[in-house]
Amino acid sequence: QVELVESGGGLVQPGGSLRLSCAASGSIFSLNDMGWYRQAPGKQREMVASISSDFSTNYEDSVKGRFTVSRDNAKNMVYLQMNRLKPEDTAVYYCKAAQSGVSMYGNPYEYDYWGQGTQVTVSS
Repeated sequence: QVELVESGGGLVQPGGSLRLSCAASGSIFSLNDMGWYRQAPGKQREMVASISSDFSTNYEDSVKGRFTVSRDNAKNMVYLQMNRLKPEDTAVYYCKAAQSGVSMYGNPYEYDYWGQGTQVTVSS
């Protein structure tokens, strides 16, 4: 019931910057953590950055100090500002949202939603 659409990817030179955007629509109540994952060719998908409903953030070690994740709950948007990009940042970047709920028996649950991905290529 939640749709995520990423945008902002592209081709940049090393040292350049990009800003990725993720728009959430549909049944977006009770969205908890939102985050960005990436998958490079031949590699496993890894979490890059996440931001909780109270705006606390976490980052993968290799992007700390270079990437910044933020969210605008009023606009149902999450962003990833990427600075000082390196060739090893090249990957497809995916937006993820987690939605929590409670079953009719009172048991909590969480459901994950994923965007379609946007390509980021860092090359000279």
